[in-house]
Amino acid sequence: MNPQFEAVYRVSTHKKCIALTFDIGWGGKMPTPVLDALSASRVKKATFFLSSTWVAERPMLARKIKNQGYEIGSHGRLHQNYTEHSNRWITREVKAAENTIRKATGVKCKLIRTPNGDMNERVIQLLGSLGYSTIHWSKDSMDWTNPGVRTIIRNSTTGVKPGDILLLHASDSARQTARALPFIIRKLRRQGYVFVTVSELLRMRTK
Repeated sequence: MNPQFEAVYRVSTHKKCIALTFDIGWGGKMPTPVLDALSASRVKKATFFLSSTWVAERPMLARKIKNQGYEIGSHGRLHQNYTEHSNRWITREVKAAENTIRKATGVKCKLIRTPNGDMNERVIQLLGSLGYSTIHWSKDSMDWTNPGVRTIIRNSTTGVKPGDILLLHASDSARQTARALPFIIRKLRRQGYVFVTVSELLRMRTK
């Protein structure tokens, strides 16, 4: 299968690899603590899906993510469900986000996570025709609900399988993520997992 024309939830691989992914839609308080937690834990590979409205407001933070070596994907522009809009509207949104992110970071995104994770076959095929792979997730930390650090750790590390894509957030709404991260990283490493970017995970597909 071509990952550009299907939604990717996880990747079938024999390698004990997992992709940490972070959505950022708004706010300037939490991204730096999340980046600091990754750096302190010596995690050099993760994927950040950035909303272009956030990038436009905080281009220096977006560049910081890029300069620390992390992969950047698009999280669109407006935080609205794509399935409720026309192809023309979606195309305009995606292109606008693409231009903003590229101007700020120099990155031409090839991965997209739709706002709210909302999608259907029409949206996936359209995004594929625009040159994007649609990335969902197989493990949800639920960190945006701020359920407590222990719950975020449990959600992120229980029942993990090779090729999983873990959903986390670095928006200001996710106030407990940075505190949970060191424990998540430590537990996953103890289980034998190595952290990779989503693009690297896609290249590991066994079928």
